[in-house]
Amino acid sequence: MLDKRLLEVLVCPLTGGELYYDADSCELVSENAGLAFPVHDGIPVMLADEARKLEPDTK
Repeated sequence: MLDKRLLEVLVCPLTGGELYYDADSCELVSENAGLAFPVHDGIPVMLADEARKLEPDTK
């Protein structure tokens, strides 16, 4: 679970764009960057090296 207030202030570290929370995969998704950042125990890991590349059909 991710705090909604935190989601309101977080932006993609690469593009500065909007993120959305995917509760099924526990990830913050940046469609502009094509990356999904993991969330561990409610703490987002906003490192590009830790992010998963999105498949073209999941953007």
